[in-house]
Amino acid sequence: MKLILGSGSPRRRELLAQIGVVPDAIHAPDIDETPLKTELPRPYCARMAVEKARAVQAGDDNIVICADTTVALGRRILGKPESVGQAAEFLLALSGRRHRVITAVAVRRGTRIWERDVVTTVQMKRLSDEELNAYLASNDWQGKAGGYAIQGPAGAFIPWINGSFTGVVGLPLAETAGLLQAAGYPLWKDRT
Repeated sequence: MKLILGSGSPRRRELLAQIGVVPDAIHAPDIDETPLKTELPRPYCARMAVEKARAVQAGDDNIVICADTTVALGRRILGKPESVGQAAEFLLALSGRRHRVITAVAVRRGTRIWERDVVTTVQMKRLSDEELNAYLASNDWQGKAGGYAIQGPAGAFIPWINGSFTGVVGLPLAETAGLLQAAGYPLWKDRT
């Protein structure tokens, strides 16, 4: 049995390592991540995780783990900004407000898929022009849903969360451990 991580995210590898899981292979799937017309954030996020899990090539006895993290402001999906201008737009929209960070995890073994999503409410402080401009100049917004990462410099903008910190980072560990165990991965036993 091999474990394949369907993500190129170094953060997801680091989070798995916290629970003693080291993937045997890493294959980031290349799928269309465009939301469907009128698709809401939570179903969108779950669909992305499952589609990613299905897109990774694996043997029948191998386990594939994929995840998707989405920032939601009401019904609006804030994906990865395509430009510094879009990052500024996202951060200004989030400034001084609560929003949701949804991370869906999908684990596949053969044709069976287990999926869970975790919703965390996040409060972002009101950003000053100086804070916003310095953050944008750092380029830390690149490749981050909603234009920020709580585990980076933007952590200084987040005074409060209600939910899973590791879910906001990109892989809710309690739920991920449960899914891996459901798929038959020997999480707490000797994996020889």
